[in-house]
Amino acid sequence: MRLRVLAVSMVVPLLLWAALPLASDGAPKRRSAAIAKQIESKRSVIGAKKGKERVLSSTIAGYSRRIGALQDDIGSLQRRQIAIQADLDAKRAELARIQARLRAERARLTRLRARLAEARAALTKRLVELYKADKPDVVTVVLESDGFADLLTRTEFMKRVSDQDARIVDLVKRAKRDATRIARRLDALEARSQRVAATILARRDEVAAIRGQLVDRRDSFAAVRADKTETLVAVRSSRAYAEEDLEELEKEQAKIQATLAAAAAAARSAGGGGVAAGPIKRGSGALIFPVGGSISSPFGFRWGRLHAGIDIPAAIGTPIRAADSGKVVLMGPTGGYGNYTCVQHNASLSTCYAHQSRFATSVGAGVSKGQVIGYTGNSGNSTGPHLHFETRVGGRPLDPMGYL
Repeated sequence: MRLRVLAVSMVVPLLLWAALPLASDGAPKRRSAAIAKQIESKRSVIGAKKGKERVLSSTIAGYSRRIGALQDDIGSLQRRQIAIQADLDAKRAELARIQARLRAERARLTRLRARLAEARAALTKRLVELYKADKPDVVTVVLESDGFADLLTRTEFMKRVSDQDARIVDLVKRAKRDATRIARRLDALEARSQRVAATILARRDEVAAIRGQLVDRRDSFAAVRADKTETLVAVRSSRAYAEEDLEELEKEQAKIQATLAAAAAAARSAGGGGVAAGPIKRGSGALIFPVGGSISSPFGFRWGRLHAGIDIPAAIGTPIRAADSGKVVLMGPTGGYGNYTCVQHNASLSTCYAHQSRFATSVGAGVSKGQVIGYTGNSGNSTGPHLHFETRVGGRPLDPMGYL
């Protein structure tokens, strides 16, 4: 939003200025230079934003792929967890059955132990009775019988007593054996129950822990992706506003260049319009270098925008000399160019000098080739002391190396 407001605040005054009558032949050049600089700045901003969009889009796509892979892993673990939960439910049901059997076996063991105690008591009592009273022999039974019928009764009674004693002893043995067997089964069931419960709970806890870690990572990636997406939306919106502003600036620049072309044609028809220098042909070598030194940045496109001149590094305060004789048509502070001077040499050719520390001429003044017109500096959008030197034909920038 701030970028939009700033751009509007830059464009509107220019549009209003363009609607006014031209006071001199320097006004269109000043407007053209200012708008060209704004266009250059806008293109730089748009190029940077497009680069940032590409980086953000690539980053978001990477996070989306990682989140997708994690989501697949989470789904697999979720299915595994469901299977384990079903197994756990089955084991719990089995455990419930085991525990029911344990309760039944414990109750049976209790009853057997009670019967064993009763049988042992009965056996003890019987042994005591037999010890106190001698067991009747066959002769005694026959002699003391009142007849054959009584004899049979006494014999049957003795047999029953003997059988009862044997049953009591057998009952004690069986009860003891059953009690021992049931006790062992109880121990085995208890151990099995504990193993089943421990195994299932361990598996469930392990899967839950892994799934929890994956969910945390997925949520973390999702948060980063959301933040990057929000930034991308903001950058795209800002770029859209910048592109709208650039379109307006380019339209205005086209109008100004048309005006400059018309002015140059009029000057040619009028014999040069009083400009001191004669015709200069491209590549004639008629211009001189305004400062000494090597070129650090040539003319041409880079990063999607035009560098409209050449850069020559020089210490602050180095004299800047006019590349040829002519008339100063523009001089003053600008935005990105800083302190900026343009000299018109003939009906079509002019040279411009940017980033000066101070001026040494004035608008409308005639200058000679090699005359000091200013001093190098670091004003405007500059990364270090240097001179930005341009050659323009009909207001359109061309490579200065074709004229030096």
